[in-house]
Amino acid sequence: MQFMWMHVNDLVGKGIGISVLAEFFIYATASVIPLALPLAILLSSLISFGNLAEKSELTAMKAAGISLFRIMRPLVIAVLMLSVGVFFFSNNVLPKSQMKLWALIFSLRQKSPELQIPVGEFYDEISGYNIYVRNKTRKGDLLDLMIYDYSGGFDNATVMVADTGRLRASSDRLYLTLELINGETFENLNQKQQRATGSTKNIPYRRETFTRKLLVIDFATDFNRYDESILEDQHVSKNVAQLVQSIDSVRIVSASRCREQSNLLISERYFGRENSHTEIIVPPTLTNEERTTYNLDSLWASLSVQKQKQVLDVAQEKARTYRDQVEYNAILLEDTDRYIRKHEIELYRKFTLAFACLVFFFIGAPLGTIIRKGGLGAPVVISVILFIIYYIIDNTGYKMAREALWPCWQGMWLSSFVLLPTGIFLTYKAATDSPLFNPEAWKIKVERLLLKIKRRYENQYNRRSIS
Repeated sequence: MQFMWMHVNDLVGKGIGISVLAEFFIYATASVIPLALPLAILLSSLISFGNLAEKSELTAMKAAGISLFRIMRPLVIAVLMLSVGVFFFSNNVLPKSQMKLWALIFSLRQKSPELQIPVGEFYDEISGYNIYVRNKTRKGDLLDLMIYDYSGGFDNATVMVADTGRLRASSDRLYLTLELINGETFENLNQKQQRATGSTKNIPYRRETFTRKLLVIDFATDFNRYDESILEDQHVSKNVAQLVQSIDSVRIVSASRCREQSNLLISERYFGRENSHTEIIVPPTLTNEERTTYNLDSLWASLSVQKQKQVLDVAQEKARTYRDQVEYNAILLEDTDRYIRKHEIELYRKFTLAFACLVFFFIGAPLGTIIRKGGLGAPVVISVILFIIYYIIDNTGYKMAREALWPCWQGMWLSSFVLLPTGIFLTYKAATDSPLFNPEAWKIKVERLLLKIKRRYENQYNRRSIS
């Protein structure tokens, strides 16, 4: 539902057929299956073992000498097989569904552009045109619009303003018709006249006032699918082998760029070629070894005031140039680092989602044994609370990895690192029949603790009284 509301503008009012909508929801559903399976395993294990414990069937099995681990063994094997299936689904099916889904979304965004023109900002999705609309009516009429027509080139731009406009698609869905009412046109004739006459004489703009003007624009508004190959290099459309290959290849390129920039900075900025200002500070006849031991203070003191000012100006200008070069190189390297991070996040996600299924089973099964509640009441509430905690932790780790605050493996495995000890602890408590959620047992423990503290203070008081 969250994914659907994010793309509701791409679906509503587009005149899309049922088959396209069904295809959209199938691909969207496939993308949430790996995320929904851990919650499903948590809820089902809670209900199953809660029912067994509530009906005293677990007690009967334990009385017959069957341990909890033996009872859980068949389900552990089933969950392991399901986790492997989730991994293969994420590795083989999900990349293809994601590629088809985003290709479909891009295709839907190009459908019926008259419904996509925003209010209060320029719209440039129509090739050669820039449209600004101040307001819209409920019928879809455009009010107070301004159009920049660049179809003839930027030198021959035409500007049109109108009080009202109506944008419609032709019957064959190959053209857009824009009807303008009560407006003016401003056209640059300078370039056209120069090409026609060869004259360089300045010619003013042509101004035209109209009550009704019709523009016909080449634009296929019918539903045309994007080629899925444009998404082949995206991280969401790759399996594990492709992700590893992309990470390694881009990392090699990034390391090569770093070495080139480092070598260039060292060779040209420190011990490399001389420029027209270097001889002011360092004579060109000195070797590298002599430069390292050269007394710069003595050299600076030997310069005149004019030379010192010249040296400072040159040094300041060179420092700005080097800083700009370093910042530009950092921007280039940041793009490759972001590319690597996206691929690493997607790579670890395929393993963490499969591992989360196993972790949630070892949380749900012992928790159902301890709380002894079946049905859809308490298990649903507990499952939702636990899954919200998991989602918050997982989303926090993802953002930390995405912003390069943490290494990608730490951010993506954060939820597993946090919940795995919880599962081990609950399994141990369930296997030892510990009354973890029994209020009476906790009351007795608190009373014993308070009594122990009271006796300790009494002993200390008695010792002070004797002394």
